[in-house]
Amino acid sequence: MSVRELVVLGTASQVPTRHRNHNGYVLRWDGEGILFDPGEGTQRQMLRAGVAAHDLHRLCVTHFHGDHSLGLAGVIQRINLDRVPHDVTAHYPRSGQRFFDRLRYATAYRETVRLVEAPVAEDGVLAATPAYRLEARRLSHPVESFGYRLVEPDGRRMLPERLAAHGIKGPDVGRIQREGALGGVSLGDVSEVRRGQRFAFVMDTRLCEGVYALADGCDMLVIESTFLDEEAELADEYGHLTAGQAAGVARDAGVRHLVLTHFSQRYTEPDEFERQARAAGYEGELTVAHDLLRVPVPKRGQSGRTMR
Repeated sequence: MSVRELVVLGTASQVPTRHRNHNGYVLRWDGEGILFDPGEGTQRQMLRAGVAAHDLHRLCVTHFHGDHSLGLAGVIQRINLDRVPHDVTAHYPRSGQRFFDRLRYATAYRETVRLVEAPVAEDGVLAATPAYRLEARRLSHPVESFGYRLVEPDGRRMLPERLAAHGIKGPDVGRIQREGALGGVSLGDVSEVRRGQRFAFVMDTRLCEGVYALADGCDMLVIESTFLDEEAELADEYGHLTAGQAAGVARDAGVRHLVLTHFSQRYTEPDEFERQARAAGYEGELTVAHDLLRVPVPKRGQSGRTMR
């Protein structure tokens, strides 16, 4: 059975706390797993969350600050230790190639798995598979940073009443889906477009065009909210977002499920992040993330009127 869910491994920014590990997020998308921004301790958090190295197909790093990348060394070595039976592809800013090289070969180990390096240098499509298209957009941070967006191809939803009106039933339903027409009836006559699901991952950044482009029409947006709104000037100075800013993006972009994360160590209670997000006018589903949380991607067709 296909599974689409976010597994939150860590939610801390800059430094871990007693209750928050450094960053780490695994998106399970049917049979694939994408690990985003593995900070220190990611390998152990994977164990606690029930995520195996075999589950990983892509590593996506937004930028090379330690809380988003220092876990790469351990994860890459674990992938090789466990002899993962498929290629693993790594995406990261090309400008940080020297950091990736150091992390990949931080210590001695035996390479048993083909790790494909696919660095990001500009906005655009990074990969296209039958299940999704992976895109990147430049963000605004003191070091070069990119956000990621997963877009499922549109499909078709069969309409029983139209099938019945044209006398199409049984094996002929599958036939018209495969061939696109049957006895003068086109697929468009008996179905409608089923919009593909969309997921976006936005970490350290100020408000910028890339944030909105990534979030547009997403079923799920995972986005940093390092600060509360009272620290908006500090957030801008260091290239971060506040809870209200992140929620405002989700509101304007028509996001169905907003996941706030990457919290400053100065905050110990999550309630105020939720309050400020709601005060910004976001009315969709809202999750203030905590470590080892599992968040299902909203199912197709739910709250479809809110989609762009």
